[in-house]
Amino acid sequence: MIREPADLDPASTDEIVLAPELLDRLAAIRAAALDTLGSGRPVYGVNTGMGNLSKVRLTEAEQSRHQHNLLLARAVGGPPWLPPDEARAVLLARLRTFLTGDAAVSVPLIHQLVSLINSGYTPAIPMEGAGSAGEIIPLAHAAGALVGLGRLQPPPPQTSDPPRACPGAGLVAAAGVLPALELGPKEGIALLAGVPGATGRAALAVVRGRRVADQLTAVGAGAVAVVGASRDPYRAAAGRGDEVLAAELARIRELAGPEPEPRSLQAPVSFRVAGHVVAHVRRTIEQLDGAVERAFGGVTDSPAYLDGEFVSTAGFHGIELAAYCDHLAAALAHAAEVSAARLHRLLDPAVTGLPAQLARDPGPQAGLVAVHKRAVATTHQLRRLTLPTAISTAETSNGQEDVQAFAWEAAGNLMDAIRLTRTTIACELLAVRQAFALSTRDIPPGLQDLMRAVDAAVPPIDADRPFGDDLTSLLTEVLRLPD
Repeated sequence: MIREPADLDPASTDEIVLAPELLDRLAAIRAAALDTLGSGRPVYGVNTGMGNLSKVRLTEAEQSRHQHNLLLARAVGGPPWLPPDEARAVLLARLRTFLTGDAAVSVPLIHQLVSLINSGYTPAIPMEGAGSAGEIIPLAHAAGALVGLGRLQPPPPQTSDPPRACPGAGLVAAAGVLPALELGPKEGIALLAGVPGATGRAALAVVRGRRVADQLTAVGAGAVAVVGASRDPYRAAAGRGDEVLAAELARIRELAGPEPEPRSLQAPVSFRVAGHVVAHVRRTIEQLDGAVERAFGGVTDSPAYLDGEFVSTAGFHGIELAAYCDHLAAALAHAAEVSAARLHRLLDPAVTGLPAQLARDPGPQAGLVAVHKRAVATTHQLRRLTLPTAISTAETSNGQEDVQAFAWEAAGNLMDAIRLTRTTIACELLAVRQAFALSTRDIPPGLQDLMRAVDAAVPPIDADRPFGDDLTSLLTEVLRLPD
């Protein structure tokens, strides 16, 4: 049961139940806010127009329609849509921001939002094209379902891998799932305010990123073990002064097992830097997590109801979220490039002492050389995601919105970076398992569970075959992300 906003995890799949005392507090805030609105003072987006039209005062008749109308012309997005898990994270983040009381929305609206979340249906929210100071376009699509507008994605089938976006397939009319709610004063603009989309998606990325970091560690340790690399770079002393690095080096030592007689004085750089690379990924994940918590704990509504009055704020400018999403995307791109480099070395008999390209019969068989080519293509795609997102002076709303942070786009890039990094990990993992199969080296105890999982998903490689099917199996059965 949710008693405080911080109890609500945007990555959760549990049914939401709000504590009565929390609802009572929100109802009291709503009553006070309505009393404040009764003074007739101008309140942006409530009794005035929006953006460059904020100078226009609305009549009482116009105000009664205005909150609903705010969701109409701003729903200009289209497919591809967010995957259902990301769309759910957006809804959960919107709910969490409402539970602070800053938006001063009604309890019936909160109940409607909870009902949508618990239904398993998710709004068809466009992945692209936010294009504003904030997220009014995707949020118009997300919020429309609460008032019977737009389309919903049905609950996804239960699979081991997160569902991806389907452009327009399987959508149902929102009006057929929930009874339409009539929005009261301030509620339409509240549904469009802030950056809950970027915040919720970034929170989901933090959970996924931690799993990906663990996978990078395990697969990298497998590569270290199977080539018999010197363990010198992973000694405890090499992590002096850096707790994150020291912990990462300890994980590699544990997983890779005791040091054998090394094949060479120094393994290729891609092996030696494994600890530093993943330590950097883990550091950036925690930096993003801190930005997410600050976004949830801060004031993002505008106007926000603070200390008994409506206050215009700039909480919609998610520059910190954008910056740390970009930072993590770059860290993952580097980690994927290092993974692809190790994979290339695993195909080289001079590094491994194994048959060329990890083929059982090199020459007649190509082995895993094309698996490396897929990893190269994937890392090239990753590089194109590393351009900083928040670099634009684009103006909208006739100059009222003269700068943007593009946090929504940064969160989307990060989700793509996580997906592509997982593909590269799968490529290296397939090569590590084949290298152990061709080697006389024992699989270290710390890696045996992982290799057993690979064996359950992928048959032994005795000859060439369509390895794309094997990579898909690894992604869906072995390298699963949190449900």
